[in-house]
Amino acid sequence: MTKIPALPLTVRAWLLEGPLAAHVPAYVARLRRGDYATNTSARCLSSVAHFAHWMSMCRLPVGLLDEGCVEQFLRDHLPRCDCPGGGLRAPREIHAALMSLLTMLRAGHVIAQLPAPAGPIADELHRYDAHMSGARGLSVGTRRSRLCIIERLLVAKFAGRPVAFGELQTEDLRRFIADQLDSLSTISNAITIAATLRAYLRYRATCGDAVQPLLAVIASPAHWSLAPLPRSLKPEEVDRLLSSFTAVLRSPRRGYAVVRLALDLGLRSIEINRLQLADIDWRLGIITLKYTKARRQDVLPLLAVTGQALEDYIRHERPKTSDGAVFVRHLAPHDEPIGVDAIRRVVRDAFRRVGIPHGRSHALRHTLACQIVNQGGSIKEVADVLRHRSLNTSLIYAKLDHGALAGVALPWPGSAA
Repeated sequence: MTKIPALPLTVRAWLLEGPLAAHVPAYVARLRRGDYATNTSARCLSSVAHFAHWMSMCRLPVGLLDEGCVEQFLRDHLPRCDCPGGGLRAPREIHAALMSLLTMLRAGHVIAQLPAPAGPIADELHRYDAHMSGARGLSVGTRRSRLCIIERLLVAKFAGRPVAFGELQTEDLRRFIADQLDSLSTISNAITIAATLRAYLRYRATCGDAVQPLLAVIASPAHWSLAPLPRSLKPEEVDRLLSSFTAVLRSPRRGYAVVRLALDLGLRSIEINRLQLADIDWRLGIITLKYTKARRQDVLPLLAVTGQALEDYIRHERPKTSDGAVFVRHLAPHDEPIGVDAIRRVVRDAFRRVGIPHGRSHALRHTLACQIVNQGGSIKEVADVLRHRSLNTSLIYAKLDHGALAGVALPWPGSAA
């Protein structure tokens, strides 16, 4: 019998004698591979046991399990549950445990796979996704975001029938834009919707469709390029930030290394997330960035202070793992890299600790660019360091070149100068 954590006798019987009994060994092995804590494993198994008991009461066979069954259990049974035995009743924990169970059952072909999107709208989205990837070279995240918006547009007009693009009228587009802005009325959302719709209409133009009347409907939101100043950190704020990674934190060396990579090399959060041990050449003192935003490979010099921060983390704090990522999870499931959201959270939490109001990780890239400009570097050097594809992207930092701006400033009316 598979060794499982201690559970109440009734809950253990639900688990080992219920409809999921044959799959308990595989689930326990999955928890063991993730190196979950004993208490966490027990709570996951208690969740599965409670669900198995509900399946028995409903006479629900394993082969029919899906997300709908889990939702029904959480929505209908759990709030009114009077099951004896002390089964877990925490909805969020139960949901996570049962989603992992469904993933395992699908991998073992015990239950049906999730149905792939089908139909005319799915086919149209698939073709557009291939265009964005092959012709435009857009990242997965950008494509996913745009596809969500275009899917809503197509469903609003063509739900349940073939996509006949010629039937899309200007009034349909106006109504769709108004509905989207009613849901989230922000400048950034308006810009995203306008850019997404224009890009899709340009794609349809390459397919031979007349799109000019539709393009005229999409108004540009009031937004002036290069209007704001980049939010960078002052030298004293940088010192406070770097000094905030003290021993009282869970992973101070990891946080310090993350901030140094963004501050010294201008790495984006996704680039830090994707960094592999094999990408660091300690002998030559370089880092190779693969799968960057520009879809190219970049080689950057590894500064001594940055290399020291990475070495301290890798030698003294990085968990033992078979994963090749530099930054890996300290909590279960182990043997996995930390997510990009965790990278951003490290920076955001550090900003909050030292009282810096603008807490986005991109502020560290802005800080590096401002340091280059104010030390006499050119905008071209900023573009090279930050790896911008267009020099226009870097022009905003010209506003922070205090020396150059002082040379062209006109005297204030009435002043001695």
